Amino acid sequence: MRVREDFRTLAGPEKAAILMLAIGEEHAAKLFALMDDEEIKEISQTMANLGTVSSSLVERLFIDFSEQISATGSLVGSYESTERLLNKVLAKDRVNNIMEEIRGPAGRTMWDKLGNVNEVVLANYLKNEYPQTVAVVLSKIKADHAARVLAQLPEGFAMEVVMRMLRMEAVNKDVLDDVERTLRTEFMSNLARTNRRDAHELIAEIFNNLDRNTENRFLTALEERNRNSAERIKSLMFTFEDLSKLDPMAIQTVLRNAEKDKVPIALKGASDGLKDLFFSNMSERAAKIMREEMGAMGPVRLREVDEAQTYMVQMAKDLAARGEIVMADNKDDDELVY
Repeated sequence: MRVREDFRTLAGPEKAAILMLAIGEEHAAKLFALMDDEEIKEISQTMANLGTVSSSLVERLFIDFSEQISATGSLVGSYESTERLLNKVLAKDRVNNIMEEIRGPAGRTMWDKLGNVNEVVLANYLKNEYPQTVAVVLSKIKADHAARVLAQLPEGFAMEVVMRMLRMEAVNKDVLDDVERTLRTEFMSNLARTNRRDAHELIAEIFNNLDRNTENRFLTALEERNRNSAERIKSLMFTFEDLSKLDPMAIQTVLRNAEKDKVPIALKGASDGLKDLFFSNMSERAAKIMREEMGAMGPVRLREVDEAQTYMVQMAKDLAARGEIVMADNKDDDELVY
């Protein structure tokens, strides 16, 4: 039976696990009550695999722990620990408002924060405000961002805002404070709440990067446990076949940017409709050469096809992120606009 004796080999979770075992059930229970599920799971797993720990190592751990606390008083702060502490002394709705403000878009001042808000989101909020209020907001954010927001507003309303900005003199501090307060309490808190990453979107993005067999295995297992979640994730996933939603200009942009040896392999596993779409956006000679190349390949491993198709999808996403193409969002039926 192996006995753990070397303090230097202990990892952080192992130190925590030994400490929890050593202080006894009553004290350990109180500490576990302050942890989240992931912390409890990690420490419990480590406890189960500790084996025998020598008394000298336990003693060394306690000495090290007490020296660190007494010498430096160092503490580790996080969103979670802060929220737990606030929940003990404040009403839940106040804690939620405070944490939402903390988690809001990055920025030192309210105007810095607004500069990090997507123009469509900001315009959708501002179009329901008084033109004078919108004029104040647009005068306080950077000109390029203000221009993008203005372009998203209804035309008549936007012109009214422009007229107010032309006539606007120095803004009274009380007015500015009032606008800032409204933005903070009504807009930023709601934005922080809605900006939290949807778990289904996160899983869809992860599944997009799995090979086809693994992806199918996970989706099948998920359908058995939670059909609704599985269907939602499938609707959010962007697959190689979804490239068929691109218009001819976008397809041509993808072809220009793709590594030439990846395209025929990716198309090898595509539907006839998608193959035809790609071929129709090449010159007649280039399409003929690629068809011949695909025919000469013979059978191709599924893994290689998956890798090539994943590469093509990721490259299309990168082009979309740079604004070179626009990709349809699987979450709705919006038409593409170029």
